[in-house]
Amino acid sequence: MVFCPAPQLTVTVEQGPDGPDIHLHAGGQGVWQARMIASLGGRVVLCAALGGEVGRVLTPLIAAEGIEVRAVDGGAANGAYVHDRRGGERAEIAEAPGRPLTRHETDELYGLALAEGMQASVCLLSGVADASVLAADVYRRLAGDLRRNGARVAADLAGDYLTAVLEGGLTFLKVAHDELIASGRAAGDAPADLVAAIRGLRAAGAESVVVSRADLPALALLGDQPRGDEVLEVVMPRLEPADPRGAGDSMTAGAVAVLAGGGDLSRAVRTGAAAAALNVTRHGLGTGTADAVRQMVEHVDLRPLGAAA
Repeated sequence: MVFCPAPQLTVTVEQGPDGPDIHLHAGGQGVWQARMIASLGGRVVLCAALGGEVGRVLTPLIAAEGIEVRAVDGGAANGAYVHDRRGGERAEIAEAPGRPLTRHETDELYGLALAEGMQASVCLLSGVADASVLAADVYRRLAGDLRRNGARVAADLAGDYLTAVLEGGLTFLKVAHDELIASGRAAGDAPADLVAAIRGLRAAGAESVVVSRADLPALALLGDQPRGDEVLEVVMPRLEPADPRGAGDSMTAGAVAVLAGGGDLSRAVRTGAAAAALNVTRHGLGTGTADAVRQMVEHVDLRPLGAAA
């Protein structure tokens, strides 16, 4: 189950051979993660609030990706953005944030996610593009309720949302290093600073933690390792990026897909790293074929932090 409160409509203009090509897709962190999980062969149920004109467009777009949609049909309109990539780089033309969910819509979405999550092998809590859409405390309650009823909960969140889900408790957490620095959880980007932050995240409620570091190896503290306090480097192939956006979401999704299928944490992290590495070579966010990811996993290594290459 992927908890994705407020999907967005993405409109991207590309330069085609005979003029502009216009692409419409469902987007937002949870959608990109669900897309990658589905690409890797997992069954995905996405719980969301869909409303307004944009919401009506999003519903069939999400379903067309092989994602099962469980939606609250409310009056709160979903957000959308338009990007122009004809010049080679993304240029934002317009962005409309989604409207905040009402109390009734929040309650309905919470109940929907709780019911689906208690039947799922893993629950992934994804964020919102605009913090006004949904209060962070909803994440705390949902993570806690799911965990108390035996569910495994994963998250890829930052700021107040990260603080909230840590209080509820997590099986698996992926977070970017710059988000740890921005929130004051890490003093800087030096390995020692990030290791201290990782250990702090475990103490705060996350059993296993992966910290991505842009083009540097990610760092991982995994709960099922023989030496459970050992921080590992996740060494990935170095590839020229076509579009670096979405790599972190693909990393989270790849790991969750393996955990949902009964795989261990080491395989999950290596698969997540492979999915992230492939995603940056593509223009689509949260995309990549299962065969390509499986082959790339063999080129991902986990080694103790500081060990010689």
